[in-house]
Amino acid sequence: MQRILIVLLMMISLPGFAQRNKTGGEHENLFRFGAKGGVNINKITGQSYKEGFNFNFQAGAFIQINFSSRFGIQPEVNFVQSSSEFSNDPSDIYDDIFRDGSQKKSKLNYLEVPVLLNINLGSSKRVKLQVGPVYGGLVKQTIDSLKNNGNLYKNGEWAAIGGIWIQLPLVNLGARYKLGLTDLNAIDNRQSWKSQSIQVFVGITF
Repeated sequence: MQRILIVLLMMISLPGFAQRNKTGGEHENLFRFGAKGGVNINKITGQSYKEGFNFNFQAGAFIQINFSSRFGIQPEVNFVQSSSEFSNDPSDIYDDIFRDGSQKKSKLNYLEVPVLLNINLGSSKRVKLQVGPVYGGLVKQTIDSLKNNGNLYKNGEWAAIGGIWIQLPLVNLGARYKLGLTDLNAIDNRQSWKSQSIQVFVGITF
């Protein structure tokens, strides 16, 4: 009976001991991969646009390459949807490209490729600071009330990303801020249009 109790106590205490040991000297795999999805809270800034953010979605896959106990890189491929709405002030709108309709909303679909530097914060390697560039290729643009099918937005965009990644044993989650660096206006140089977005996501890591 005493032996059974000793074995049971060992079985109960072993997971807690293993967890403490894992936290203190946790091993970081050289390669990891996974998928994630979430919301893309975006806006386009410029004279012709309404203030405020719009809620859209994002989804993608990533690879982590951990080349040291503190640093790694994380390339990703993400499908990201964004949207915006033009101002109703006629002095702020390019009147010659719209019909008389009141709907002047745009929806943009991007295929984005970020390459992020991961910096482990603390010894557990669970929380990572992420910074790096991202290039987005415009897959589709849909704009209401256009007189013709001309393109309002450039086909590509460079941006900078900064954020926090929380890496649990299987689940990952995080939040990022993306600042557009490219002028998106493909009509002329009278106005400069640039994007901003807050990305919140959850996913799995293998």
